[in-house]
Amino acid sequence: MPAFLEKGSIRYPLICLIGITLILLGIISFYNWLFAILGLLLSVIPFYFLIQMNVRQRKETEEYITTLSYRVKKVGEEALMEMPIGIMLINDEYYIEWTNPYLAYSFTEDSLVGRSLYDVSPSVIPLIKQEVETEIITLHNRKFRVIHKKEERLLYFFDVTEQTEIEKLYEDERTAIAIIFLDNYDDLTQGMDDQTRSSLNNSVTSILNKWATDNGVLLKRISSERFFAVFNENILQHLEKDKFTILDEVRELTSKQNVQLTLSIGVGSGVSSLPELGTIAQSSLDLALGRGGDQVAIKQPNGKVKFYGGKTNPVEKRTRVRARVISHALKELITASDKVFIMGHKHPDMDAIGAAIGINKIAQMNKKEAYIVLNPNEIDLGVRRLLEEIKKHETLYERFITPEQALEMETDESLLIVVDTHKPSLVIEERLIHKIEDVVVIDHHRRAEEFIENPLLVYMEPYASSTAELVTELLEYQPKTAKIEMLEATALLAGIIVDTKSFTLRTGARTFDAASYLRGQGADTVLVQKFLKEDISNYVKKAKIIQNVIFYKPGVAIAKAQRNENSDNVLIAQTADTLLTMDGIYASFVISPRADGQIGISARSLGDINVQIIMESLRGGGHLTNAATQLSDMTIEEAEARLKLAIDEYFEGRKKE
Repeated sequence: MPAFLEKGSIRYPLICLIGITLILLGIISFYNWLFAILGLLLSVIPFYFLIQMNVRQRKETEEYITTLSYRVKKVGEEALMEMPIGIMLINDEYYIEWTNPYLAYSFTEDSLVGRSLYDVSPSVIPLIKQEVETEIITLHNRKFRVIHKKEERLLYFFDVTEQTEIEKLYEDERTAIAIIFLDNYDDLTQGMDDQTRSSLNNSVTSILNKWATDNGVLLKRISSERFFAVFNENILQHLEKDKFTILDEVRELTSKQNVQLTLSIGVGSGVSSLPELGTIAQSSLDLALGRGGDQVAIKQPNGKVKFYGGKTNPVEKRTRVRARVISHALKELITASDKVFIMGHKHPDMDAIGAAIGINKIAQMNKKEAYIVLNPNEIDLGVRRLLEEIKKHETLYERFITPEQALEMETDESLLIVVDTHKPSLVIEERLIHKIEDVVVIDHHRRAEEFIENPLLVYMEPYASSTAELVTELLEYQPKTAKIEMLEATALLAGIIVDTKSFTLRTGARTFDAASYLRGQGADTVLVQKFLKEDISNYVKKAKIIQNVIFYKPGVAIAKAQRNENSDNVLIAQTADTLLTMDGIYASFVISPRADGQIGISARSLGDINVQIIMESLRGGGHLTNAATQLSDMTIEEAEARLKLAIDEYFEGRKKE
């Protein structure tokens, strides 16, 4: 239909009128053809002018569209060539086929055509290969958001430097809160005279105030042993970069005064809510203290925790009062349950088994049924010897059950006591933790970020030599309704001896008190030595691993097993212990394949080197002098390379003396 006949045209009513006129003329022609011809002539004239008007209007419209099209095309070309947006066309081999002038200017070059992206901007290659649609990269100190159009092999570069700078400024200015705790201040100052205490106070306050002033930190003392600090994320990053050297400064200053005073710092960051920051800071401090103090714990928004420090052995500061309170609380929980399940870690050692037997005795003293969960396929030679001896005592042996039996026997009123570990991933049967609501944790390891959720009672003392020592102290405050049998006391003593390497490591006065108590209950030291006798074949395996030892750093020895020689955790740990007894070795690391396909690493030290921090960087854990980890999906050579990198990072972070 012609444009002038369309309903949208302004001439449409006139066309309709002419149509009506012609119809009327047709009717008139039946009566008088002269009047009809005259009317037709009169109608043709306006119709002619109407057509001319329409032609002229169409011509004007076409001229307008032509002009507009030219302008739009010109604007498009100018936008393409002059707008501050980089545009790049590439081919399949990552060679540049075309760029607009703005992009060439951003690269400070006249032309990029014909050059390879590998030469011009290698940072863009991963974006293209990973088939990611958008990503921010850095080019000549500018930030660009790059958008990749795969089908067109087209890249857009948007300069977002100012935006990213504003975002970084916002992140840097976010508030962070820290709670600083003088670990053993009350214990140290309890016997001091006023002058000595005042001198220590002044020294510590002065060094903390100087540290705060130098780093732009607002510091306020809120009690004799606590400080409150406020700073921002940018300052926190600088403190992390320096590895919180304030820990070393306080330790060294006080040691010159013959006082072993250390700091623990809990930091809350990453959220905008001030009450939540305070909660996170307190939680971080609890974590740092649970790991033995003398360190910084920083909880991140993603749930991960960073640790700094922890270079000294924790000072024994447990009190009999705490042991008595915990013992009483444990008694209440046991008597309120219908049955008690006791579980240690996978591949349990003497400490885990001894502690479990001690908890079983506590349940017996409170007239409650208790069962020790054990997987008979995951025990070492020493524990197997202990079980052979236990089989001669039917009343004790029948207390041992498999994980499957425990899952069938548990009820809503059951109590689960986890000993010698606090990590859900390390317990013998993780399903028990989720099925039994009431859980108690008794452990002597430094607390890690992974922890059993919502336990009713937690008794964690990193100052203790072993979990068996902690359980022995709890036994002393239980009702004397049942006598501790010789074999039970021997198992507990064996746990202490194994974890202290025959009272040479992590041994305090309380350790000897616990050993003395067990000896008084009939513990047989000869039987302990029988349990701990070494197998000849294992000794040969250890010797083969040790003959491959290298000194990676002064005093740091690394021994690596052959690819096809699998070793269990106990053998790896024993090899590390043996290395540590040799002259000139202050820290030992043993790497070996395991039967499950993982690579096991066991680490030991005499205390000068914190092997816990090194193993934690490899997703392991332990103590300052005793730690381990397992690595998956890698060869033994790759595991060795990662270990060396972790050792390098540890030594780089230590303060140069």
